[in-house]
Amino acid sequence: MSDPNDQKATVGAPIPTAPPAAGDTESQTPAAGTGVGHIIRKWKREDLLKRGSLGLRCIALLFSLLAFIIMASNKHGDWKDFDRYEEYRYVLAIAILSTLYTGLQVMRQVHELSTSKEAFSRQNLALLEFFGDQLMAYLLLSSASSAVPLTNKMRENNDNIFTDSSASAISMEFIAFLALAVSAMIAGYKLSNQTYI
Repeated sequence: MSDPNDQKATVGAPIPTAPPAAGDTESQTPAAGTGVGHIIRKWKREDLLKRGSLGLRCIALLFSLLAFIIMASNKHGDWKDFDRYEEYRYVLAIAILSTLYTGLQVMRQVHELSTSKEAFSRQNLALLEFFGDQLMAYLLLSSASSAVPLTNKMRENNDNIFTDSSASAISMEFIAFLALAVSAMIAGYKLSNQTYI
């Protein structure tokens, strides 16, 4: 049998406590994923996203410009002039718009990276990038896909420099579309990680 005095001694004894939770403000222990290391990793990730987005827009600018130049110079007389076909005029118009949009975005991003100053607020900039990249990507894909059937039909009868140039311009727009589509996904990721506090 146990001694009743032993029970009295255990009643007044301190109860063992669990260790403090991670990030407890009283014990001053940092939570996992906080501190200087976490902040540096976040900055590196943001910097990588900015540089990746800039690289993708540079690729889109290059291929949009090439599509514009190739289609604008696709004049070989008679039926071999691009401006006789509505689909090719559409390809040219979208190539011009894409060149202007990506050119302005590249200049803005280079300015921001070199001066470390943002031209717009982060929320507005994230929205502009996301919707602008998506809109241009859809327009590029639309114009390229509208000209493919005409080019294929022409290549069945005549495979010449005119049809080759048209196919090249369409290919350049498709590559520009791919670059802007990936850039839109990066912009969407940045938009979803915005803090609105």
